[in-house]
Amino acid sequence: MFDLATLRTTIAAHGPTARVVIAAHDGSSPREVGASMLVWATGQSGTIGGGALEHEATTRARAHLAETRPLLSREALGPKLGQCCGGAVTLLTEVFTQTTLPAAETGVFARPVDGRPGDEHSMPLSVRRLISRARGEGVAPRPVLLQGWMVEPLARPERHLWIWGAGHVGRALVAVLAPLPGVAITWIDIAADRFPETVPDNVTLRIAADPAQEVAKAPREAEHLIVTFSHALDLELCHRLLTHGFARCGLIGSATKWARFRSRLAALGHAPARIARIDCPIGDPALGKHPQAIAIGVGAAMLLDGKGNASRQENAG
Repeated sequence: MFDLATLRTTIAAHGPTARVVIAAHDGSSPREVGASMLVWATGQSGTIGGGALEHEATTRARAHLAETRPLLSREALGPKLGQCCGGAVTLLTEVFTQTTLPAAETGVFARPVDGRPGDEHSMPLSVRRLISRARGEGVAPRPVLLQGWMVEPLARPERHLWIWGAGHVGRALVAVLAPLPGVAITWIDIAADRFPETVPDNVTLRIAADPAQEVAKAPREAEHLIVTFSHALDLELCHRLLTHGFARCGLIGSATKWARFRSRLAALGHAPARIARIDCPIGDPALGKHPQAIAIGVGAAMLLDGKGNASRQENAG
C-alpha cells in the first residue's frame, strides 16, 4: 500500500524523497508487489529486500532526486546482480515533494509510469474499472502495474491498538509494534511527562487523569494491551473493557495476579467465558520478562493473529 502519511512526514523532515516500489516481478522476488522504501539525500527507510537489489536501487534513487519523471527499471536478479533468486523484478522510482503528493481522499493512487499524460482521458479502461470498484464498493485493489499505469491503494489502518500505560513495557510495545504495517496506536497515560519526547507518526497520545474514562471512546473493534503502573487501574480497565467490548485484550501480569483478577471480575458480574477472552500474561513467557522480550512476544502474536480479530469482535450486551 502507498503510505501517504509516512511519505509526507519524511518529505517535511528531509526534503525531496524518492519512493522505490516493486511494481511487478517474474519468478522469485525478495519482496511482494507493493513493497517499497523511501530514499532521500542522507538516508532511507523501509525495504524492498534483496541486498544487492536494494543497494543498487538506493544508489539509483538518490541520483534521481532532482528528476520529476518516474523511472521504471527491470532487474534480472541472478545474471545482473548475482543473487540466488532466479526472477526478474520491475522497480518504479518516483520522486515526491510536498506539492506532488497524491490526494488522500481518493483512496487509490493511479498514475502512468511510461511517460503518457496522467489524466482520466488517457487512463486505460482496466484501470478505470479498478478505481470505480474501489470507490463504489470499497474494495481496495492490490498493487499492480497495469497497461503502463501503477495502481496502489492508499494505506489505511487495518488494526486499532490501544496501549494503556507508558512505562518501560508500554514504551517497548510502541517501539516494536508501531512499525508494523496497517497498525494505528492510541497510547494512554495520566500525564504528558510519562511519554517519550518523540513518538511514531501512527501513534496518538491521550493524556487522562482517569484513564478508565477513555474506554468508552475506544472502537469496539480495537485491540488493547494493559500495562499500567497500577493493579487497581488494570482491574478497572479490564472491567470496563469487558462491558464495552473489544476485538482482543491482553493484560501484563503473573499467574497470581490473573487468578485474583478472575475472581474479582467474576464478583463484578462477568461470566467466566467472557473473562477468559483477556489474555494474561501477554507475550511469550518463554522469552523472559525484559520489556523488549515481552514486546517481541506480543508482536509475534499479533502477526500470527493476522486479520482474524474481526471474527472475535464482541459488543457489549
